[in-house]
Amino acid sequence: MLIIEVKEGENIERALKRYKRKTRNTKLLNQLREKKHFTKKSVRRRKQIDKAAYKQYLQDQENQ
Repeated sequence: MLIIEVKEGENIERALKRYKRKTRNTKLLNQLREKKHFTKKSVRRRKQIDKAAYKQYLQDQENQ
């Protein structure tokens, strides 16, 4: 559970923005979405390999 302390005189919009940023950084929503449906191990592994290949491609393009 995330705890956001609202400082005295701080705008509530700013506190909400900090909360949203912390939620995004902890990747909580991504985990919830992933666990919503069952995915086979092979599909997860294939997705991970595709992601690694894409990252490698971007890195190679940057180095050229």
